[in-house]
Amino acid sequence: MTPHLSFSCYADVEQAMLELVQHHFFEGRFLQTLCSGGYREAQIRHFALQYGYYSRHFPRVLGAAIAAMPPIDTWWVPIADNLWDEAGRGEPGRAHEKLYLTFLRTVAPDARLDEHGIPDVPMSKAVETAIDTFIQFFRQATPLQAMAAVGLGSELFAGQVMARIGEGFRHPHYQRRGPVNTLFWEVHADEHEPRHYQLCKQILETFTSPRDLKDMYETGRYIALSEARMYEELHEEMMSL
Repeated sequence: MTPHLSFSCYADVEQAMLELVQHHFFEGRFLQTLCSGGYREAQIRHFALQYGYYSRHFPRVLGAAIAAMPPIDTWWVPIADNLWDEAGRGEPGRAHEKLYLTFLRTVAPDARLDEHGIPDVPMSKAVETAIDTFIQFFRQATPLQAMAAVGLGSELFAGQVMARIGEGFRHPHYQRRGPVNTLFWEVHADEHEPRHYQLCKQILETFTSPRDLKDMYETGRYIALSEARMYEELHEEMMSL
């Protein structure tokens, strides 16, 4: 159930979302365990393979978001810019699909990958549900809901979360077989996500009515909690290994 909150301005929505993220992501079992060095090698391998699926499918999520936008460049260009980042902005080896492999190969060097870098293990139900939830949401979303889903439901905090994941993988416990390459996580934290959010925010903060502010928060909350649930379910899968 959505908590009863009232918003007088966009900054109130941001603050409420950041409080939600603090509780459900940073205080969640996945990040707490990762950053304390609490996972075993097989568990880290499982995460790396499964998050690879999530990362690989994220461009589809952005494509679905673009489909929900009005045919106005100030709306769809910010999402297209995000999608272009996923493609490495045309620079060889910088596409996120390729960049992720530099991380995956350091934590799962024995993983069997096909010519596209797809592993021979099936996608986890946790990841499949998250991706399907996002794409289905955009099928019914208004343009404002679609922008709030990307901006408040993901980009607002994605850089912080990915920075923490990269930091977690630098724990000495995970370096025993050799250094873990965390460039994939650092690029998102330092360069991409903050810019992606600002592009979305330029649109979102022009909506100031109490009804629109509430709609943006409820949308952001729904999408963020869907992602948080993915991390929680991946943690459960990892602990069952």
